[in-house]
Amino acid sequence: MKQLTKAEEEVMQILWKMKEGMIKDILEGFTNKQPAYNTVATVLKVLKNKDVVDYKKVGNVYVYYPVITKEEYSSFQMKHLLKNYFGGSFTRLAAFFAKDNDMSLEDLEAMLKEEDTQHLK
Repeated sequence: MKQLTKAEEEVMQILWKMKEGMIKDILEGFTNKQPAYNTVATVLKVLKNKDVVDYKKVGNVYVYYPVITKEEYSSFQMKHLLKNYFGGSFTRLAAFFAKDNDMSLEDLEAMLKEEDTQHLK
């Protein structure tokens, strides 16, 4: 899997939420300033080349859909962050977030319990 740019991630966030859509549908998903139609079309082409988006032709329009889940990409991003910024150490990552967010031991324990609960599902 390849790293996505900010623009690519914005389009993916919309597609993950919608499950699938035409370019005009994706444009409507932007909450801030809407990019140009051609910009979204170009981003979708790049995402297709990165194998994270595909499309099907319905009549004379293309309907785009994500090939990877949001969870798969989130996992990839976290592993990338862990490896490149924390030397592969989850302890360093947790310590950084605990310090940066002024987390207490109780907060950390609750976070770990929540993660264990999510893992069991």
